[in-house]
Amino acid sequence: MQADSKIDPKFEEQVLQVIRKNPQAILDSVQAYQREQQQEQQQVQQSFLRDLQQNPKSVIAQSPTKGNGQAVLVEFSDFQCPYCQAAAGTVSQFVDKYKDRVTLVYKHLPLTSIHDQALPAAKAAWAAQQQGKFWQYHDALFAQQKQLNEAIYPEIAKTLGLDVAKFNRDRASQAAETTIEKDLQLAEQLGISGTPFFAMNGRAFSGAVDLATLEKNLNQAQ
Repeated sequence: MQADSKIDPKFEEQVLQVIRKNPQAILDSVQAYQREQQQEQQQVQQSFLRDLQQNPKSVIAQSPTKGNGQAVLVEFSDFQCPYCQAAAGTVSQFVDKYKDRVTLVYKHLPLTSIHDQALPAAKAAWAAQQQGKFWQYHDALFAQQKQLNEAIYPEIAKTLGLDVAKFNRDRASQAAETTIEKDLQLAEQLGISGTPFFAMNGRAFSGAVDLATLEKNLNQAQ
């Protein structure tokens, strides 16, 4: 005998009466839940920032890096995000200037709900990484951000001298999907909802940054 899934009208009316008579209590409960969620995310973020200082290798894992410094700058980025494009040149300038003091770590955060080419571009960049050309591919994607489409990914690979057949296999692989998904899960745990997002030795900041801001965070971190 199948259970009746309909809500008892009397019970439903009782619930509605409680809500009408105690709207502030309901609002307080919702706000308390939101505060609890925010506190949990802050705790996760603080734990991540501590790991970044105390055990950076665990955070870096297999992510692409640039520079050889002790200060680790983690960037969560989306290749189709105009703010990430704006930040890319500044971040590159910063790392080139302080390459002996800073290590840049790239984490994928394709915002697929608003950027239809963000995930394909991330997979293409991962495939380029497998042939040692992540940063060159990274720069090419941002340089041609307004033209991102399926045809352009192998074209960039060919221009960079990659094995295009291997490149196409890699970007379509489960390994590419899994790697990017790990970055997405980390971003979700940290409560990151927008790009670019940065973390450097105990501090987190976001948005299109300028060189002075990055230098300030570097010097404060050390």
